[in-house]
Amino acid sequence: MKTNNFPLILASASPRRQELLKSAGVPLEVIPSNTEEKFSFRETPEKHVVRLAREKACEVGRNYPERWILAADTVVVVDNRVLGKPRDAKEAGEMLRLLSGREHRVTTGYCLLHLSRSKRKEGHVTSRVRIKLLSPKEIRWYISTREPFDKAGAYAIQGKGAFMIKEVSGSYTNVVGLPLCEVIEALKEVGAAKLFHRRERRGR
Repeated sequence: MKTNNFPLILASASPRRQELLKSAGVPLEVIPSNTEEKFSFRETPEKHVVRLAREKACEVGRNYPERWILAADTVVVVDNRVLGKPRDAKEAGEMLRLLSGREHRVTTGYCLLHLSRSKRKEGHVTSRVRIKLLSPKEIRWYISTREPFDKAGAYAIQGKGAFMIKEVSGSYTNVVGLPLCEVIEALKEVGAAKLFHRRERRGR
């Protein structure tokens, strides 16, 4: 049974985020945000992802003020350079060569918002990922799969890109695109987890 507060609205078209939330039993509706992902002057990666998550949540929330909105943004950082999604094969190759044989950071910001209740919970999580030394042939093959093109940093840890991952320190789901543990805790904290908890109890 739905109430006017549920299911949760995910302000993202990312199938990875959808799958993660569904795996945790969170009922959701997908209404992607159209917010432009631009950096502000002298903005740290952490501030950038939280600000963008907030802007995405607010954009969708204005049309659904009685609903809980969840938005997120993920970036890859190496040598203080932020890598977003590659625009083409050339840029994907540049990113993969930059990451090859090195460690980088993956930071995701998230925002939970309920406008009519004036409630907002936001935060960010950072993980460290080490990539194996990639050969030119491996880079060319991976780009040919087209998997890099809608992924921050030009790789998907949960997809074909798993072959290149040597080590992950911190949240694995954060690298996929959403720090699930922290987001579920945030849902509980703001009182937005009641519906899927009721569903869990009914299923037992």
